[in-house]
Amino acid sequence: MQLLGIVAFIVALLLSVMIHELGHFVMAKHFGMKVTEFFLGFGKRIWSTRRGETEFGLKAIPAGGYCRIEGMTPTDVMDPGEEERAFYRASSGRKLIVLGAGSTMHFVLGFLLLLGLFMGVGTTQVTSTIAQVSECIPPATGSQVCTSNSPKSPAKKAGLLAGDRIVSINGLRTKVWTKDVELIRSSAGKPLVFGIDRGQPRVQSNNPNGAPDLSITIIPEARIVGGKSIGFIGVINKYANVRSDPAMAVKESLSTTGNFISASVKSLISLPSKIPALWSQTVGNKPRDPAGLVGVVGVARVSGEAVGSSKLSLTERLAAFIMIIASLNIFVGIFNLLPVLPLDGGHMAVAIADEIRAFFARLRGRVRPPAIDVAVLTPLTLVVFVLLAGLTVLLLVADIVNPVNLNL
Repeated sequence: MQLLGIVAFIVALLLSVMIHELGHFVMAKHFGMKVTEFFLGFGKRIWSTRRGETEFGLKAIPAGGYCRIEGMTPTDVMDPGEEERAFYRASSGRKLIVLGAGSTMHFVLGFLLLLGLFMGVGTTQVTSTIAQVSECIPPATGSQVCTSNSPKSPAKKAGLLAGDRIVSINGLRTKVWTKDVELIRSSAGKPLVFGIDRGQPRVQSNNPNGAPDLSITIIPEARIVGGKSIGFIGVINKYANVRSDPAMAVKESLSTTGNFISASVKSLISLPSKIPALWSQTVGNKPRDPAGLVGVVGVARVSGEAVGSSKLSLTERLAAFIMIIASLNIFVGIFNLLPVLPLDGGHMAVAIADEIRAFFARLRGRVRPPAIDVAVLTPLTLVVFVLLAGLTVLLLVADIVNPVNLNL
């Protein structure tokens, strides 16, 4: 199963690359730019077919892919009569759309994966079904074992039972139990009316419109935890796989996508500070930090570990794999927007610089200056390429000699 997870990760990664390049391809064609090649992989061509002016195919080294848009720099030679189709001749707005389409596709793919996860596969969540009712109110400190002198918990006094499902609180339907817990914790000393479904046979005349089987009023007791007073009723709830309704799934997917974007940005900001630790973990045989830098090989191993884990159910393994692929797509999308060449973000920065130069030219009553020739920035591009290649090699070695282990 672990090997299956690694293979699935490689396939998902290659599909992500293809979708990234598809974003560039579709928008470039939409704006009339000339696209001559669309390949998955690098190196020797192993298969290709031509559709119109574009050659589609596979190359021997499955380490990425590319979409060749003609006329990226003013020095590129275009076929006679097609000079206006060169990329560099397009407006800065169109350049930005074409360049940003790749990352946009990563964000869209990540969101759709999460949407499929929440709505189709489901996630393990705490539910409103009671697994256990506490016999007493545990003391704030010391032993948590109930004694003959321990006061009964509010849930025990109210007659709640294991297997009861809390369907409403104060007349409001329970949807996300973690949020309902917040209401209970903030209601110490205040009566709450719990609607309880005990699975009893329903009589339509006595239980209209899906009303709960029982309505029980419980006053949460105040407990001091971490110096704060919180409400306590004394129930432990069951965990189960939960599929969200479409509206909730969209909300959860947007929220999770936002969290992944935030985490990716923070990770990139902290990247330079983590390189010394990665070096010591690679050559000094120090324990690998699971929250540290991980390369493609490391992520593939983690994917294999998640898919092959005997500690997780099949649904949990699938959910973990989808989460990994979704978060990877979000990270790659953010990474590609970094304003350094040869990344898409670097080319976008050049297009923005072109517009800034044109703006100041208009203020001075001058003609628009020619587009910046990206080829002039080749030395800087090579420096960035060498740094990225060096980090890639370091991550590759670290993932092989001292891999991250999640103990799944």
